[in-house]
Amino acid sequence: MSNEWQHGLFGCFDNFGICIVSYFLPCYQFGKNAEAVGENCLLCGLGMLVPILDIFLVLKIRGKIREAKGIQGSLVGDLFTWCFCGICALVQEAQEVQDMTPQSIARE
Repeated sequence: MSNEWQHGLFGCFDNFGICIVSYFLPCYQFGKNAEAVGENCLLCGLGMLVPILDIFLVLKIRGKIREAKGIQGSLVGDLFTWCFCGICALVQEAQEVQDMTPQSIARE
């Protein structure tokens, strides 16, 4: 496992399709990211529409992705990433979960 994200924060062109979906349907993409780490797709997607709950959810899911992939980071770093570049963070997470294997998810 690496200690870094495989896709950069501004790596939208690594997979342009994910970038388009994340921009126009962020709740859907977030739900799919959550589903990839064992959370409920529908509840997480809808939770993105609720203020305060959305912050909790994005931190939880980004943390789970980091943990599953062995990526170093912190809650504060995740918060700043989402506050200042939310769509970029969403795309980065989607690209990471796309590369995940079922074994890496099962270790949680």
